Amino acid sequence: MSKISPCLWFDGQAEEAAHYYAGVFGGSVDHVSYYPQENSSPSPMAGGSVLLVEFTLFGQSYQALNGGPQFTFDEAISLSVECADQAELDRYHDALIADGGSPGPCGWVKDKYGLSWQLVTKAIMANYHSDDKVAIARMMAVMMTMQKLDTAAMQAAFDGEAA
Repeated sequence: MSKISPCLWFDGQAEEAAHYYAGVFGGSVDHVSYYPQENSSPSPMAGGSVLLVEFTLFGQSYQALNGGPQFTFDEAISLSVECADQAELDRYHDALIADGGSPGPCGWVKDKYGLSWQLVTKAIMANYHSDDKVAIARMMAVMMTMQKLDTAAMQAAFDGEAA
């Protein structure tokens, strides 16, 4: 387990979501813990149901907690995925919007559980490290018109090439 593991709150779908994310990104489901059958404290889930799932994506550990309906995901937290290229970005985008997910602005995607993801390529991330603020501004202006990011169009804008 990593020193810091994001804990994602679910309302009964923790194990299903962990398997889904491991399938999309090629990770693993590492451990499943259960609520005690006889639980003396108030519990949002039935005794014996899944409490916590530990899973790993790209070497980063995560926890999925079945905490009940009190909290849901919003855009205040997202998971950013640096994709090798446009094909990988396209593959993750399509997988995350399948079965009830939805695309959002500027490369953001909300999956079927409501968790927000940012999908961006290595090439675009490298451009953000440039000292050329004018080129970055051109690239960002183009990005603001997109849902799924188009690396070639963003690179052309960064390079100052007309669309």
